[in-house]
Amino acid sequence: MPFIPHTEEDIHAMLASIGADTIDDLFDEIPPALKSGELKQVPPGLSEMEISRLMLERAEADGRYLNFIGAGAYEHHIPAAVWQIATRGEFYSSYTPYQAEASQGTLQLLYEYQTIMASLTGMDVSNASMYDGASALAEAALMAVRSHKSSRRILMPTTVHPIYRSVVRTIVRNQGIDVVEIPYCRQSGQTLPETLDAFSKEEFAALVIPQPNFFGILEHVDALTDWAHSKRALAIAVVNPLSMALLTPPGEWGSKGADIAVGEGQPLGIPLSSGGPYFGFMACKQTLVRQMPGRIIGRTTDQDGKEGFVLTLQAREQHIRRSKATSNICTNQGLMVTAATIYMALTGPEGLRRIAAQSHANTLALLEKLETLNGVQRIFSGSFFHETIVSLPAPAVDVLRTLKDQRILGGLNLEEYYPELGSAILVCATETKTTADLENYVTHLRQAIDKL
Repeated sequence: MPFIPHTEEDIHAMLASIGADTIDDLFDEIPPALKSGELKQVPPGLSEMEISRLMLERAEADGRYLNFIGAGAYEHHIPAAVWQIATRGEFYSSYTPYQAEASQGTLQLLYEYQTIMASLTGMDVSNASMYDGASALAEAALMAVRSHKSSRRILMPTTVHPIYRSVVRTIVRNQGIDVVEIPYCRQSGQTLPETLDAFSKEEFAALVIPQPNFFGILEHVDALTDWAHSKRALAIAVVNPLSMALLTPPGEWGSKGADIAVGEGQPLGIPLSSGGPYFGFMACKQTLVRQMPGRIIGRTTDQDGKEGFVLTLQAREQHIRRSKATSNICTNQGLMVTAATIYMALTGPEGLRRIAAQSHANTLALLEKLETLNGVQRIFSGSFFHETIVSLPAPAVDVLRTLKDQRILGGLNLEEYYPELGSAILVCATETKTTADLENYVTHLRQAIDKL
């Protein structure tokens, strides 16, 4: 739906109807000293043709690369219909519905989103999304502390995404909540259940369980979930939503299932977009629903028996007393959730399974090719989903720089996050990669190693 500006006649008619002479009269209560005056730093306006050329030049400046970086943001094929539908006027301008029940279309879409996410994660209920995966994990930690009441400590494996761990610490550290990290097994790349024995005599509000973990490795989720419950702690799952099309969902982990499931929704139809905006998801057991931040859409019937949608729960501070609020989450990533819902509806369960299976197969094929190179070897023995870590016989920073010169993003250098791994990179191959792409990458990696 294109934007149609008011004509001068429209403006004069509206001003006349309210008794104002100019638009400036509408702002006469602002003291002159506070007005910025003329915007001298704003350049002259450009025509549509000039704007199109400028944006194209800036897009081309970013370049087009063959991408093998994952680490929480993944390059997947997005059907053209997803954003053709999501950018229709009815969806594109949608925001948090303050007069909620007047926005039946928005509410229905969010209800469908919640239904899909609850099914995908195997949980009882989902909210209408969070800011991103990292802040969703922090909110889950706060939920666990509120629920547990007697402990303000969270067990966090170091196999959780390092940026997620950093965000959690930032959000909870001034609330007297202690985040205790658990080391990983250097052979398998997993959090071994026996490692938790060192914490068995201490009390914790929750244990965080990533699946897959940051290394791409699959964790012993059943054993970890049961251990948490045996210690009266909640089990917080941090999952890749696409992987749930193949793997056991959090709601079925162990004997009772995880209590809270969170993660980043970007793999579900959201382009990489230079880092955002993305959206986080959160689902939980019914018993924790009143501790869940954000909002929940419900379905009901009106007095005439017609189906309708309503805001069932609103936990933010604008809707209830500040002391009673569970969060200051003040909107959801509405447009991103819209695209994700359309993406999942178009692909369906079988489509998601195929995408996940092809991504795993491509990463497996890539690893086999990489291990034929002298000095390149897989670091961890644990099973993986669609990314894994390999060590290099040359400094990773130099290898990746050489690959980038060939327009290949060869992976993520782990030196900053896990220096103990030495010269190692995290590589990912989604369903978008062809056999020729894999061969191209391996060929240039071989040349880069020989050169260095």
